[in-house]
Amino acid sequence: MSIESTVKNQYDQFAEIYDRRWRRYVSDTLNFLIDYLQGSRQISGNEHVLDLACGTGELERMLLNVHPDLKIVGVDISEKMLDVARLKLPNLEFVKASAIALPFPDHKFDMVVTVSAFHYFDHPLDTLEEIRRILKPQGKLIIMDWCRDYWICQALDLFLKIFDPSHKDCYSQKELRDLMTKAGFDVIQEKKQKLGAFWGIMVAIGFRS
Repeated sequence: MSIESTVKNQYDQFAEIYDRRWRRYVSDTLNFLIDYLQGSRQISGNEHVLDLACGTGELERMLLNVHPDLKIVGVDISEKMLDVARLKLPNLEFVKASAIALPFPDHKFDMVVTVSAFHYFDHPLDTLEEIRRILKPQGKLIIMDWCRDYWICQALDLFLKIFDPSHKDCYSQKELRDLMTKAGFDVIQEKKQKLGAFWGIMVAIGFRS
């Protein structure tokens, strides 16, 4: 079974309890990301945005609270996670699709965001190239994920590789930058930060070159 199928099955199983189970983590990481985007002026509020691996739509909900004019489409591999997102935000478009086969034409979006999901992608370079395809010229990619530059994330990465078949790789900031560059992105901004006692998070922002 592919990692993608394993991820789908895993998230289908606990979609209904996801928001409760991971409430603190989701709140901390998404607030960090939105504050960072606001502070660095990386979002104007009128973009056409794709949220890749959108889960239950929490990023959409929080972004629209700040920027109500955004046009956002959410994509995920788990239909049951999308069902939760649709109940939460019935006026938005949520699409089930693979990260390496996005059902959108070339140059459709101003921005693609993917949050706490890059470590699941079985084919990270193929995913980045597919993201590049659907971005407009000079479109923006924003990735936030765990950062292996922190020892706690190194330990978590090793643990999950042994015990969680849905886990692919936790990357360092340099490894993520190198992947983005190889896929044709100009990485213009990066940040990493410890959130609480456990999570080490990084953000990378790149333009489609």
